[in-house]
Amino acid sequence: MKFICFECAREYPVAHPVIYRCECGGLLDTVHDWRHTDAEQLRRLFDMRRADRHTPLSGGVWRYKELIHPSLPIEHIVTKYEGNTGLYEHELLRRYTGVRRLWLKAQSENPSGSFKDNGMTVAVSHGLWLGWERFACTSTGNTSSSMAMYAALAGKEAVVFLPAAGVSLNKSLQTEAYGARLLRTEGGYDEGIRFLEQYAGQLGLYVCNSINPLRIEGQKSIVFELAHDLRWKLPDWIVLPGGALSNASALGKGLEELHRIGLIESLPRVAVIQAQGASPFHAMLRSERRQLHPVLSPDTVASALNIGNPPNWPKALRYAIERTGGVTASVSDEDILAAKSVIDRSGIGCEPASAAAVAGLRKLVADGTIGPDETAACILTGHLLKDTEAIVKSLSAGIPAGRYPAAAATAIRLDAEHVARALQA
Repeated sequence: MKFICFECAREYPVAHPVIYRCECGGLLDTVHDWRHTDAEQLRRLFDMRRADRHTPLSGGVWRYKELIHPSLPIEHIVTKYEGNTGLYEHELLRRYTGVRRLWLKAQSENPSGSFKDNGMTVAVSHGLWLGWERFACTSTGNTSSSMAMYAALAGKEAVVFLPAAGVSLNKSLQTEAYGARLLRTEGGYDEGIRFLEQYAGQLGLYVCNSINPLRIEGQKSIVFELAHDLRWKLPDWIVLPGGALSNASALGKGLEELHRIGLIESLPRVAVIQAQGASPFHAMLRSERRQLHPVLSPDTVASALNIGNPPNWPKALRYAIERTGGVTASVSDEDILAAKSVIDRSGIGCEPASAAAVAGLRKLVADGTIGPDETAACILTGHLLKDTEAIVKSLSAGIPAGRYPAAAATAIRLDAEHVARALQA
């Protein structure tokens, strides 16, 4: 295992003093040697670990340690047994999207409530191995709460650069509750990333954003576990939201590795869904450019997608789009909130960014990109309670939201006649 520059192929050892970009400016990629890997032996090993409880390798990330960070000493693993998330089918959602069969992988069930835990356990564990004391990130909310949780678990300090606007109150409160030091900053996520890339070393901060290649390695486990859940036979499509594009990069990379090793027989296609107010990756591909033009003022109800200059777009382009024959789509806030209401009514629930995946799948079926006879899995990235402001917005906008209006209804007298009348309304 080694780090290789994504642009010029210069090599760095995994225990190298931490850098996040090559001297040429390219992102670092983690490369493994799979030449002597036995797929059948790995299947048996993963099945055995899945039956374990409360061991460092029993969670849904470190179960696949050989495919993620084989050289990390087990005693440095910081884990809350993340992963092991639910995989759900629901007829309401299948009919809503229009595919033959649909699964939803609820990464919202992770310990901090989002998919970020899959990558953060690896990034923090690696930083602990290297001896770091202060862990940092810039965040629109999910990254910060996940990093703060793992830093606290490891007994280390967490420093979070949080945009002054556009971040869910729930997420910032969760981050503070874990003991992180929050620095409210001018500008957004993109400015925060640029600052950390320039000054993190000088300030003694170990960066846990997705420019850290170990974050990507951990997030691959989402697709590893999905394949394991489905007995190593994946659906035709995997559909996920795209903000910083770390997940698109990770899942595309993970799929390629599963296929190369022989754990799956064929590659599914990946669909990356962005919100219309923050869709520079989709705009790039639609125009057939190969250089991303940032959105200077991203704006979407899906706060986790409110990123105008996604740092991982070159990796997402190669791994999710080019290698799998993937596609992108852009959906409106109205489409996102409408899909969210259906996901919530199904009993699964999610934050708006997650709902972008279901809204995007519905759109891709409607325009013929995905056929009605095909199968799909949508990745739900964040918990319903991550962004309660969005529920209020969906009600005030008049978007159907199942039984939510009852929460805001005028109080009634508690007698049989009045209750019966309310139930008929």
